[in-house]
Amino acid sequence: MRILYHLPLSAECRKVRLALMEKRIPFEPKLERVWDRREEFLELNPAGTVPVFQDENGLSIAESSAICEYLDEAYPDPSLFGRTLAERAEVRRLVAWFDLKFGAEVTKNLIYERHFKRQLGHGNPDAANIRAGYANLKPHLDYIGWLAETRAWLGGTHISLADFAAAAHLSVLDYANDVDWKYNPAATEWYQRIKSRPAFRPLLAERVSGLNPPAHYDDLDF
Repeated sequence: MRILYHLPLSAECRKVRLALMEKRIPFEPKLERVWDRREEFLELNPAGTVPVFQDENGLSIAESSAICEYLDEAYPDPSLFGRTLAERAEVRRLVAWFDLKFGAEVTKNLIYERHFKRQLGHGNPDAANIRAGYANLKPHLDYIGWLAETRAWLGGTHISLADFAAAAHLSVLDYANDVDWKYNPAATEWYQRIKSRPAFRPLLAERVSGLNPPAHYDDLDF
C-alpha cells in the first residue's frame, strides 16, 4: 500500500494529496507529528519534515516537489505538468511561486506562526509576522485573480500542479478563516472551480483536532 506521511495543515502535504487524488492513485494518509522526532520516521527522512511518500515498490521520497515530479513520471495519466516544454516550465515556475514566495510571505506568517511554532518549540507567535501575512495575502490574491482572468487555469489551458499548489495554500488558510473571499472575485471564482473537483472532497471533509473551520469551508458555492 502506498503511504503518505503528512500534517493536515501543511500546504505542501495538501499539494501532494491533491495530486495523488487527481491522478486517482490509492494511498493511505498517515498523520506524522514531526515535533515528536520519531526514530522510524527519521530513517525515512533525516530532515524530519513532511510530506514523505512511500510507493508500493518500497521507494520513499521526501519533499513535495520531488514527490510530485516522481508521481507525474511514474503515473503519467493525467499529466499535471503540461504537454509542451513551455507549459511544463510555466507550471514549475508557478509551483515554485506558491511553495516558496507565497509560502514564505503568507502561509508561514499565518499558519506556522499560530499553529506550528509552539509545537515545534520555536517560541511564541510573532504579531508582526502575522500582520505581514495578512498584508501580503492581498497582492497574491490579485496575482491569482489576474492569472484566472487571462487563462483557462493558472498554468495555462489545462488544470495543472500550479492550480493544486495554489489551492493547497489557500485551503489551509481558508480552514483557519484567514481569506477574505470578497476581496478578489476572479480568485474566488477560480477557487470555487478547483475545490469542486472530486480530488478536493477528502480535504474538505477532514477536520483538525481542536480547530474547526468556518461554515463556508466545505461549501462549494461560498
